[in-house]
Amino acid sequence: ISDQKPLGCWSVKHGQILTCPVVCNFETHEYIAVHDDKVLRIWKNEDINLDKAFKATLSADVYRIHALPQGGPLVLFRAGAVRTLDELLEAPQQEIENVLAGEDIRWSGAFMEGQQPVLIFTTEKDGDFFVYAQKPQLSSLHRYKLEPQESAKPLCFTAHITNQTVTLLCLYSNDSVYQVLIPLQQDTEEEEEEEEILSKSLLLNLSVSGAVLKGTSLVVLDKDHVAVLGSLAAPGKQPGECLTIWNTKFQTLQTSKELPLGTSGQLWCYEEKFFLIHGKVLTVIMYKCETSSLAAAVGKLKDSQTPEVSPFLNWNTLEDEELVVSFQSQEPVALKAESRMNLRSRRSTAAAEEQPETVGELLLKVKGASSYILENELKRVMARAPTPDLQATIGCVVTALTERCKKNPKYYPRNFLQQIIETHEFSYSLCPDLMAVALEKNDMPLLQMCLERFPDIPEEVTYTCLKAFLSFSEAQLQSLDVNLDSAICYIDVESDDQEVKTEVVENGFSAEMDQDMCDTKVPKGGHSRSAGETCPVGLQKAALLNAVLHSAYTETFLLPHLKNLPAQQAILFLRYLYYLYVKCSEKVNTTLPGVRSPTINQIMDWMCLLLDAQFTVMVMLPEAKELLSNLHKFVRAQVRFYSELNKIEGSLQELQRLNHLRESQTYSIEVLEII
Repeated sequence: ISDQKPLGCWSVKHGQILTCPVVCNFETHEYIAVHDDKVLRIWKNEDINLDKAFKATLSADVYRIHALPQGGPLVLFRAGAVRTLDELLEAPQQEIENVLAGEDIRWSGAFMEGQQPVLIFTTEKDGDFFVYAQKPQLSSLHRYKLEPQESAKPLCFTAHITNQTVTLLCLYSNDSVYQVLIPLQQDTEEEEEEEEILSKSLLLNLSVSGAVLKGTSLVVLDKDHVAVLGSLAAPGKQPGECLTIWNTKFQTLQTSKELPLGTSGQLWCYEEKFFLIHGKVLTVIMYKCETSSLAAAVGKLKDSQTPEVSPFLNWNTLEDEELVVSFQSQEPVALKAESRMNLRSRRSTAAAEEQPETVGELLLKVKGASSYILENELKRVMARAPTPDLQATIGCVVTALTERCKKNPKYYPRNFLQQIIETHEFSYSLCPDLMAVALEKNDMPLLQMCLERFPDIPEEVTYTCLKAFLSFSEAQLQSLDVNLDSAICYIDVESDDQEVKTEVVENGFSAEMDQDMCDTKVPKGGHSRSAGETCPVGLQKAALLNAVLHSAYTETFLLPHLKNLPAQQAILFLRYLYYLYVKCSEKVNTTLPGVRSPTINQIMDWMCLLLDAQFTVMVMLPEAKELLSNLHKFVRAQVRFYSELNKIEGSLQELQRLNHLRESQTYSIEVLEII
């Protein structure tokens, strides 16, 4: 999530549909999916093609697969039957009994009660709702009827288990949350003849100060707190979606977060993190529940305009200090919560005199100070002893600098910013405005450092840097202090900026082979001016382009941006990639010398990506015809050369084996004939 890069992607064939959420088997570290209701797929992270993954066709439709840390995955069928995954893999076509009598499953959840898995699911039939509690290991199944509610029906469910009792929480359409207790009773040989009706009790009214929350999703945080995602409708105001946290013990709204871009209506909670779709972005919000007490629920209400709301989460900071004014417009992706009781206990007068000034307090203090004072104070903060929040602190420092740059166009602390990037672990997400400011100031050395060091640069920013590098003239770049370590070892430049061809060891590419295999004449001289032998860019621009080649990217996200690259810049970039490709192929180990020099895989990947994005343009432009032809001929010669090597691979391996068997004590020359 922090790097914003997909680590794996799998898809079913056209026409097939994934019909239940994919889960991970905690024991085997495998993914389990069901498509078209009955087809089970199991694969591991290193598998690429989902169509070649393990496949089993079941005899009945699957509703959900539930993965538990212990006991293995449980499969719930639409007919209400439950099987362990191991049982299904032994006999995929086994008969599945019909447990439900014309009912439709509305929700299901799996839990561990001691060492035994428990599956709870709710069903609906003709407006009546039923609850099933099943222990697969004991073949135990109990059915209950949910007490009906006049003029309201349940919208969603969630549950948790405490002391052999299932607590089922139901969010109803009358904007209330009800609680239902289900005992995990011991099995008896005699079945109950009468259907037991579960009574419910009102747990929470979702209203505050006349505003009503129309909830769509509900999750349990702990025994005293729940989170509800929904739309808050206040009198005279436009309804807006928000995430809210409620204290069920004291019936109070602890905190709320507006979500102006809208959500999908779904909320997930895992390991003290919320997951929700906000607009087109997956937002992750960390939280921490404090011990439920009256002081925690209403401790700060006396100064509040809305007495039902009390601080619970710090939505807007990465640290425990107060929010800096300039940060208020930023939308956090991952936020750290802090116990307010702990904060209050630390805010005594005596402790405040002893504790050092926090970063937030310092930034507020120097907000209007001169640039000299600002930089000195920030350097003093960064010189402190390392803390667990050091990275977040650096993010606050850089953000303060970039905010000053945007407000004062004449201010730009180039050296200070470069020093921060060089000496500290930093990432794009800690200060997204940094590279935007550097692009505006044409700070190519800083952009080079960011591309080489940041693991999470968005593809759009990478493309913008590439376009800027290609658009700068060689004369403009001459005056910039660009790091040349990645290019200077394989590009020798004379005073007239012309590359000097150095003697190299060729690897499967020679003038004779090219002439023989490609029907083209290549000069044998070492100072050939063909596109592959002369570097099309200067040393500074080559170093900047190498930084782009080193940046992490996802092809799906980068390809649309590369299609917008101007034709002349695309040709120049492809010529440089071709030059690097030829250089790598000339070396025996296909490795370029230097520090952070591009690898053969990076060169090939970018070359393929650029051709995919610009192929139609390249074919239509006359000036690209010779380049494409040379590239095609060179690749064809390489393929034929390696094909010849593959033919004698067996003989070479046999020779290697004979050398290991023979222990030659004296110098000798042997001639072996390969037939």
